[in-house]
Amino acid sequence: MAEPVKRPSINPFSRVDRTTLTDRLGMRNGLSNRQFTAVSAVLGLALAAGAVLAAGPWDSGQRKAEHDWAASQDRTGGVHHEPDAPSGPAPAPSAPAVLAALGTAADDSAPNAAVAPDGAADGLRAVLGPLLKDPALGTRRSAVVIDTATGKRLYGLGADAPMTPASTVKIATTVAALTALGPAHRIPTTVRASADLRTVTLVGGGDPTLDRAALRALAADTARALKDGGVRSVRLRYDTSGYSGPALHPIGPNENIAPVSALMVDEGRLDDTSSGPAPRSGDPARDAADAFAELLDEAGITTADSPAPGRAAAKSRPVATHLSAPLSALVERALTNSDNDIAEALARQTALATGEPADFKGGRRAVTAQLRKLGLPLKGVVVADGSGLNRKDKATAALLAGLLARAADRDHPELRPVLTGLPVAGFSGTLSGRYTTKSGGTGLIRAKTGTLTGVNSLSGTVVDPHGRLLAFAFLASGTTAPSEAQSALDALATALAAGRR
Repeated sequence: MAEPVKRPSINPFSRVDRTTLTDRLGMRNGLSNRQFTAVSAVLGLALAAGAVLAAGPWDSGQRKAEHDWAASQDRTGGVHHEPDAPSGPAPAPSAPAVLAALGTAADDSAPNAAVAPDGAADGLRAVLGPLLKDPALGTRRSAVVIDTATGKRLYGLGADAPMTPASTVKIATTVAALTALGPAHRIPTTVRASADLRTVTLVGGGDPTLDRAALRALAADTARALKDGGVRSVRLRYDTSGYSGPALHPIGPNENIAPVSALMVDEGRLDDTSSGPAPRSGDPARDAADAFAELLDEAGITTADSPAPGRAAAKSRPVATHLSAPLSALVERALTNSDNDIAEALARQTALATGEPADFKGGRRAVTAQLRKLGLPLKGVVVADGSGLNRKDKATAALLAGLLARAADRDHPELRPVLTGLPVAGFSGTLSGRYTTKSGGTGLIRAKTGTLTGVNSLSGTVVDPHGRLLAFAFLASGTTAPSEAQSALDALATALAAGRR
């Protein structure tokens, strides 16, 4: 069973990076723990409540300022940044020791585990231990909690045991894409015309978020260029050669994902939804080309025949281009809504950026290589796809929590969209229907969910009552009741928000 995805398509925290606010409101202003706890709670609830009223783009406000600053620091990307541009807002607290902690065995029973000197590990053992014994968590479970400011592992249970992560593998996919491409990178869709303007080719670059409005703009620009050249009838081709390998995900035709293509409109959806399961096109590229032909006709350019697959001629020139939203926004959307189509596209974009074939195998090698560059623990890790729909995916709680800790590291501001894209408990994305009771975690927990038959996972961040930003990962397999397993995972995250008792 694929992970259910909720309808909301707005990330309520896209305007504010909560980890940055943690740094600025707490550590920088010298608030006491008690004061900071109050600020954190009020801030989280106020911002989350404001999300009900606020509707805006995925990429704006402080989030945009921070990713622009990150991209200006010699990062790759498709947007020009002035070298003397002022720096953006201060990033999250540094985690210089995170690598050492990630490589340390810190299981519940290890007396020499890397723990904070204040005895936080003892408190977490007392709180999390009983909760992890909940039968709803199935036959196997693992857990890791890291203090992102110090990089210390505060708790670990089966931390290095490879388990099926389901959609929490999207954390790895998005970290890899941001590492390889930078947050400002945009995916192009272009229209190229032959030297005589008699043949035009719609060239897909791999943007799954291309919509009909963008396609209409491409058609209008193309028609303008053709009319300027005295041409009003053309042959139409469409080029999907940017991607290779099988288009169908190993799970086969499925409402949770369209065939993976370098050219598609609205993720190949055949209804008016923007997230979650939906009827999908069997040939998204052909459908996109047919739609483009209709829009060309509306713009005054007729096509002699039906669109045909084919590459643009060597001497062709671009006559129209559309750029996707910045990669930072695509990452946020992929995580908030657990968008499988975007996740698979990001894996292929990572492959293209690193010289690998843009197919499932190339994506696996490219993502793994980027994680290895970050020095993260990869023993037993298998990245079989970008979305987590493949049961051959294997990840550890140490890796997932470590990725989030790395995203909070001030030395890696390019990874911040991974944190800001996490769903907010009780308010957005795949957590909008959870934490809606008196659990205490509403608005305070941000986490990526994972659900397959017999598999449930949760990995994210929370600010505890001591003002620490904690990264956590909880994985469970052999579960038999998804809703009960989700509740058990939510209880674990809520316990972190409540702190020691």
